[in-house]
Amino acid sequence: MNFSKGPKHEKKVGQALSPVRNRLSCLSFHCKGYCLTIERLMKIRDIRATTVTVPLEAPLRHANGCHWGRFVRTIVEVETDNGIVGLGEMGGGGESAEATFRAMKTYLVGHDPARLEEMRFLIANPTASLYNNRTQVLAALEFACLDILGQAWGVPVCDILGGRLRDRVPFAAYCFFRYPNPATGEGEVRTIDQLVNNARELKRRFGFTSHKLKAGVFPQDYELEAYKALAASLPGDRFRFDPNGVWSTEQAIRFGQAIEGIRNDYLEDPVYGLNGMRRTREMIRVPLATNTVVVNFEQLAANTLNTAVDVILLDTTFWGGIRPCVKAAAVCETFQIGVAVHSSGELGIQLATMLHLGVVIPNLSFAADAHYHHLTDDIIEGGMMRYENGAIRVPTGPGLGVKLNREKLLQYSDLYKRLGSYPYDQDPARPGWTPILPNERWADPNDRRFVRVPY
Repeated sequence: MNFSKGPKHEKKVGQALSPVRNRLSCLSFHCKGYCLTIERLMKIRDIRATTVTVPLEAPLRHANGCHWGRFVRTIVEVETDNGIVGLGEMGGGGESAEATFRAMKTYLVGHDPARLEEMRFLIANPTASLYNNRTQVLAALEFACLDILGQAWGVPVCDILGGRLRDRVPFAAYCFFRYPNPATGEGEVRTIDQLVNNARELKRRFGFTSHKLKAGVFPQDYELEAYKALAASLPGDRFRFDPNGVWSTEQAIRFGQAIEGIRNDYLEDPVYGLNGMRRTREMIRVPLATNTVVVNFEQLAANTLNTAVDVILLDTTFWGGIRPCVKAAAVCETFQIGVAVHSSGELGIQLATMLHLGVVIPNLSFAADAHYHHLTDDIIEGGMMRYENGAIRVPTGPGLGVKLNREKLLQYSDLYKRLGSYPYDQDPARPGWTPILPNERWADPNDRRFVRVPY
């Protein structure tokens, strides 16, 4: 509540409070020459969720199944009582995801979007949500609330998080084994020559100097040959390898020792579990990285006390938002553990969160991952973000710095309604197949059958 004498005094008070007043709704009353202003904080008025599916250049194969030629994402809009709309994004979707966000309205309507710590415990109390994990829901809502605050205060989210240390984030090429595009029959990556040619083309188009091979699809000896050929084809660049945790510890040790001559960033998740990673680390001279077995602070504490992993890949969804990733990066900085940014199939909204994270943490010592260059389109205004010499600039507009393209949102919402979801943990060419740990059910690199999937 503010008192001021006349317009002149009112102007001075308003100027002094402008950084705060931007996120306030104000009611002013005039009486006997005095202006009485009652200010109240913004409140969340509505939460909306829309599931979309956006096509990829080709279906992406991985150790646990396949992305069937598209990504399914849930776009979240959080609206305040003064009309600001913040954007969030979550992997997966459909009726269950949209219903979850509708349910969040009973928790959050009337809540101040600046009270993010209160929101964390309100919807993701660690004991209350044991049987209903809401971490990724929390992340999408946190993105949107930070977007609201940035818009209200007129600053980018990275300024709220401490300010940028760099203007852009470097990215690695994300090389996959791929099925051909269902519509054109092009884009297959199955043979070693196809892999090398695809990596060279990605470097030509986007300027990448780091290259990640997503593997665990074919027998280990074949993938070892492919990785060595990839490294030999791009001399001077850096490389990383990720079989998604499907090997035994003995297989991981054998592979890790065999690649020690390559200019490796790291070997990511060769086995599943901290103890298997620790055993592997004792026997090889390549740094180990993870995005699967250190994804919360309890696991980070365990890894810090008895190191099993050298590099933590921070994911703004897996960790529950941008701010937990900043906290985790600070722990890693303290104990000199490496940090990178993980990709979980993002569209432009989540990519923006990755960029705002990447520019504020001092210890980002590796190029970030991104599936983004596999997409054919996006749902943000201005189209897809641009790579410049292997990097993407952080948006400079207020909030996350991205806006929804409503026509694209409707287009890809309609596409989702027509195609539905797909089973991420299944391979469309191998009905009934399922991976085991450690896996022994490999795909055949000589299998040339054309795979038809809804597209």
